[in-house]
Amino acid sequence: MKTGKADVLLGLQWGDEGKGKVVDVLTPHYDIIARFQGGPNAGHTLEFEGQKYVLRSIPSGIFQGGKVNIIGNGVVLAPDLFMDEAMDLEKSGHELRSRLHISRKAHLIMPTHRLLDAALEAAKGKSKVGTTGKGIGPTYTDKVSRNGLRVGDIFEGFEEKYAAHKARHEQMLQSLGYTDYDISEVEKKWLKGVEYLRQFPIVDSEHEINGLLKEGKSILCEGAQGTMLDVDFGSYPFVTSSNTICAGACTGLGIGPNKIGEVYGIMKAYCTRVGAGPFPTELFDETGAEIRRLGHEYGAVTGRERRCGWIDLVALRYSIMVNGVTRLIMMKSDVLDAFDTIKACVAYKYKGKEIKDFPYNIEHDIEPVYVELPGWKTDMTHFTSEEQFPKAFADYIQFLETQLETPICIISIGPDREQTIVRK
Repeated sequence: MKTGKADVLLGLQWGDEGKGKVVDVLTPHYDIIARFQGGPNAGHTLEFEGQKYVLRSIPSGIFQGGKVNIIGNGVVLAPDLFMDEAMDLEKSGHELRSRLHISRKAHLIMPTHRLLDAALEAAKGKSKVGTTGKGIGPTYTDKVSRNGLRVGDIFEGFEEKYAAHKARHEQMLQSLGYTDYDISEVEKKWLKGVEYLRQFPIVDSEHEINGLLKEGKSILCEGAQGTMLDVDFGSYPFVTSSNTICAGACTGLGIGPNKIGEVYGIMKAYCTRVGAGPFPTELFDETGAEIRRLGHEYGAVTGRERRCGWIDLVALRYSIMVNGVTRLIMMKSDVLDAFDTIKACVAYKYKGKEIKDFPYNIEHDIEPVYVELPGWKTDMTHFTSEEQFPKAFADYIQFLETQLETPICIISIGPDREQTIVRK
């Protein structure tokens, strides 16, 4: 009997690689799109038909008519923010109620989780991680300490469960000396969001997904953030609170490893990072500012300036290894169209030695070793096939494929869905 495969799409850098657009481009080839981890701090931006959309919790396949979209158990969901996001999409003419299924086992972000996020970050002083303040870290903390409130809880004994969790959080806030707050309005909207959530199909997503795979259906698993923010393998402690790597698709959706097919790794033609934490190839000069300007590098949800730098092949090789990436997708190539020369970090100088393996700690004593390549000085945004690529850009692609030992199968040359070239 033929069974379907679950392909995985994930970011290979520090997030913001352009996953939303690629999911939207790939979804015509899949029956189901499923989000497997993360919370509403992830902003997947999609642009088409003159409209711009930012998705936070809803899978990016929602714009493809008739596709089933699943929010998996590995996601943490804020009912009020989910309500805002879903209602905006409904207003723009996208039908959600029957096509968006939500896992009963997904954990809920409570209003007090956001307060805890702020209180814990303030308590760190100069060691701040740079959290978005959405309550995601404290929600995952509750999950792993077996104190979480889940979507399935909204149907049985919800009021008592919510009150007990809230009281526990308030005790924690008091112990942190964080007492000057009023969440009455936020809580009112949050509870309204819970009522709104009840209108959607709440499912045992692991049974649904494996049943669909048995029927031979194809699934695209969508991750949030990027590999270098993975709680185990990223630049700890400056990471997110979930597993952003391919293994996270198995735990975040209940899929066995033998069901994983292709693993698509997304990278930018350069590199960015939001928030605190080490970033070996960061540029503090005019070149970095120009990349930010040309790439519109500002957080889709937070609006924060993204830190910009040259592509880091040491980190990318590491990401490809831990994810088992089979195909690469390169985003924002057009941002480098105007540069005379392009740099790529091929190794690190670490404690006086040149290394090519990603080390335990990249906070100190890391100096990037660059290779300089000629720029292509060509506006590629109107190209429709790879045959139109200037030689210098074709050489850049070949250089990356050789360094990363993985084929680049899709190249993005602009934000619109049409500005995507699938290589032969």
